[in-house]
Amino acid sequence: MPSTLASSFTRFAKRISTITGRPGTFMLAAGVILAWAITGPLFNYSDTWQLAINTSTTIITFLMVFLIQNTQNRDTEALQIKLDELIRAQQEANNALLDLEELDDEELDRIRDTYLALARQQREQNG
Repeated sequence: MPSTLASSFTRFAKRISTITGRPGTFMLAAGVILAWAITGPLFNYSDTWQLAINTSTTIITFLMVFLIQNTQNRDTEALQIKLDELIRAQQEANNALLDLEELDDEELDRIRDTYLALARQQREQNG
């Protein structure tokens, strides 16, 4: 059972990713940048004027990295579970492939080479 903090963060991250992925949010962000640029002459392009946008965008970017990673992790995990179920449900499937994401790079390369060879053999037989 997930902890309250983890499930609260998951709900929060999903909500923010939904909101930030909308065209209106993009337009709002573009409008803020445009307003900042237009006010440049008003503030004589001062260091404070530049620092305001730099600091704002840095903070937003820093926080969004974690939200995007959380969303990506959830999506990847869900996709992996769905793929595992498809592999498991196929009688001819190689169930040893169910946990590929847990293998190290050398093991993945070895398995990939095996499947590349199988694909090459199939193409040669067909063509």
